[in-house]
Amino acid sequence: MARARIPLVAGNWKMNFDHLEATYFVQKLAWLLRDAHFDFKRCEVTLMPSFTSLRSVQVLVQADKLKITYGAQSVSVTNQGAFTGDVSADMLARLGCSYVIVGHSERRKYHPEDDANIVDQVRAVLTAGMQPILCVGESMQERRKGIALDYAVGQVHDVTRDLSDEEASRLVIAYEPVWAIGTGLVATPQNAQDAALAIRNDLTESFGSDVAQSVRILYGGSVSSRNAVELISEPDVDGFLIGGASLDPEELAKICRLTEKTTSVRR
Repeated sequence: MARARIPLVAGNWKMNFDHLEATYFVQKLAWLLRDAHFDFKRCEVTLMPSFTSLRSVQVLVQADKLKITYGAQSVSVTNQGAFTGDVSADMLARLGCSYVIVGHSERRKYHPEDDANIVDQVRAVLTAGMQPILCVGESMQERRKGIALDYAVGQVHDVTRDLSDEEASRLVIAYEPVWAIGTGLVATPQNAQDAALAIRNDLTESFGSDVAQSVRILYGGSVSSRNAVELISEPDVDGFLIGGASLDPEELAKICRLTEKTTSVRR
């Protein structure tokens, strides 16, 4: 991992925790990391609560001056108007969000969100001054066809082809093979590295080395404290987007500590 890329551990809570549970979780995670003398300058930690918990998390983070950041799990492509149930990027920015997940496979599958909508979401997030965490990754079907890397790179390219260099440099990309999400299956470290490198090479071709080397590429898919060290040891894997393990503060704190320790030794 390049020296300029600070590793990022992002917890995606999905549809879990009400605002009281969210507050308790953040307090406990902050205590666990503080007790372990965790260095947030060496590893960034961010949480993605549900919309109903964002304000509570914001108040706690600001009141206690916590170094944990937070963001949202999705966003509307519109700024305001008659769009029942939508939440705009400007609203999220006013809540102090640093990140917004865009294009998660569950959003693509269940809502569904197509490529054009995902491009618009990325632009909305960037315009509002936040960073999109763009999720890409193949299903088992694409993997069996032998087009896993081409598929993931193509998803990135579909979003980035109309971005400026400055906009592209603000992206965070999460490679999440769909077959590994919530299944207990996990890509090998070499699988994760191959995908991250392929994505970075595509960014280099489109935007040049400076931009490509500044973009953090995360791995997601059944990440745990048992496999985190092997995964983060790969040179182009810059952190994690974590689902199930992010619901346990002790486990998430352990992954954060392992990530900080491993990448600090590597620098």
